[in-house]
Order: sequence, then C-alpha cells, then structure tokens
Amino acid sequence: MSKRVTVIDIAKAAGVSKSTVSLVLQNSPLVNHETKAKVTATMRDLGYVYNRGAANLRQSSSNSKIIGVVVNDLTNGFFAELAVGVDTVVQSAGFVQFLSNTGENLDRQKEVIASMREHGISGLILSPARATEAADLKPLVTAGIPVVVAVRNVPGAKVSSVASDNHEGIAAAVRHLVSLGHSRIAFLGGFRDTAVFEERLEGYRAAALACSLEYDPSLIVDFAPSRAGGAEAISRALSIEEKPTAAVCFNDAVAFGACDGLRAKGLEPGRDFAVVGFDDVIEAKTAVPALTTISVDPQGMGRRAAQLLLKQINAGKAEAETIVSSVRLVVRESCGAVHGGSRERKQA
Repeated sequence: MSKRVTVIDIAKAAGVSKSTVSLVLQNSPLVNHETKAKVTATMRDLGYVYNRGAANLRQSSSNSKIIGVVVNDLTNGFFAELAVGVDTVVQSAGFVQFLSNTGENLDRQKEVIASMREHGISGLILSPARATEAADLKPLVTAGIPVVVAVRNVPGAKVSSVASDNHEGIAAAVRHLVSLGHSRIAFLGGFRDTAVFEERLEGYRAAALACSLEYDPSLIVDFAPSRAGGAEAISRALSIEEKPTAAVCFNDAVAFGACDGLRAKGLEPGRDFAVVGFDDVIEAKTAVPALTTISVDPQGMGRRAAQLLLKQINAGKAEAETIVSSVRLVVRESCGAVHGGSRERKQA
C-alpha cells in the first residue's frame, strides 16, 4: 500500500514547521496569505486530503471505523440490496457504512468521495457513475486507500473489482428465448458508454450468432436502465416494422418497465411477448407475472465486495483483485415458459 501523505511530509516539502501546516489546515488567521498559499499548493501537489475523522479521533477516545459506499443509482433496488450485503459484513467487523448516491453525476461522485476522505474512511466500495475514468480513482490509490469497484469496471484503474458474468448472463437469456421458438429478440435498456453495456451486448451478439439468428441493429434499443427507460424502450422496439416477439433486458428495472409498456399497448407479458430481466432483485419473484431473469445475487455481491475490501484493509495493502461472479437463469412466468403459480426453475 502506498504511504499516506502526512502533515510532516507537507511541512518538509513546503519548508515550514508542522505547526504551521496544522494552522493552515485549521484556516488560522495567524498564517500569512503567502505561506498559506504555499502550503495549500504543496498539499495539492502531494495529493493530501485533510482527514477530519482522524482529527476528531485525536480529540476523543472513540475509535470508530468507516467504510464508504457510493452507488450510481440508489433508486434501483439492486443497489439497495447490494448495500445491505455490504452492511452485513462491515457491521460484524466493527465498521460503519457511509452510503451515498451519485445519480450518475460524475461531479457529485467526486464531491461525496472527497467528503468521505475528509471523514477518514478506511476504504471505499464504489459503483461508478457513467464516464468515470481511472484518473478519477488515482488519488485514492496514491493515498493508499483500498478501493473495490462493484458492478461496473473502470478500465485501467488499479483497484479491485467485483462484477457478474455479464456476457454469459445475457447469452443464457437469448439461448432460452430461442429454445422457446423466438427469433426476433430485442435487447432493451442500458447506457452504451458503460463497460457493462458492452459486455452484455457482446453476450447478446455471441448467442445470436451461435443460434443462427440474423443480427439486426434495430433490435438494440438503449435507454436509461430504469423502469421508465424500459417502458420507452419497449415502445420503440414495437415500432420496428418487423417487430420482436421477445426481449432480453439490461436489468430487472428495465424489464419491469417493459412489462408496463406492453400492458399499455394491450399486450400481456409472458403470453403475448416474452420478457427476461437481469439481476433477480427481490421484487422479481413477486411481480405479476413473476419475472424470468438472470440471477446475480446482489446481496451476495455486496458481501463479496465488503469481504475483499476488509481483506485489503486488514492486510495493510491494496493489491488489485478481480472477482467475476457466476450467474444463473431463473425461469418464471414473464418469458411464457412457466404457467400456473409461482413455480420456477434454475439453470446453471
């Protein structure tokens, strides 16, 4: 793990005393403007972030430990379940979880991470906002703060990651729909500028090729990976001249929206049109019709991310590790393969 920059390091680099640096951190009027500017520039150059949490600890006898958890869309039930999984692990280890939502806003993400660093987080679990780059995580790596990226990878970032097998998940969904007799299968939802979208789309393409389906770009309908986005995506898909009869969806939220959109057009999911989701959130089993989906166990993913982070914190080093979780197809009513009750079957 890289050595954390300390007040002593700042003092040496700036050619001032440790007490002067401390006064600058406290925004004391006792330090003249020129010296303050010099110390501030040195802190910026060395990547130093004032640790409010550590400062507070020095003033009290408490010894709280904090894990930061930052997700890109807390309105999606998947991320709520992931946070629950994280909490079950970090709480038992004596840590407190600080949870924040970025709403896909990169500036917001930078703000909340900076704030968490000021409060002395021991590590960070991040489901990155769109357009997050390796450079955005470099200050954390340089400061020696362990980071685990969950769900979405950040190419080039030297941090650990926990993700699902996106390629195989969508491929399994396509193969299943083909086995039910569908040849016009749409791919609905997701942002094209994310690695997850590319991985899932590639799984769709590979399965279509393996099943001798003609690849039709008009069947790829990207929209926000939300319920509203799913409703918009299915509406657009059904406007294609040669309409699809089934859809694999970027996630369960999109699948729920697709079902809403089908009903708005007088079509019943599972009877008139086959729908498959991705995630297997809690609501998937109780939805009407129950949602056929790719199960990735979001709480399990949260637990694995937390375990990996705690391993690095306890080891005192943040060597990057990658975990790709296996997935499975859970067949329920929305694809038209199961009828009459809550029966379901799982395929490896």
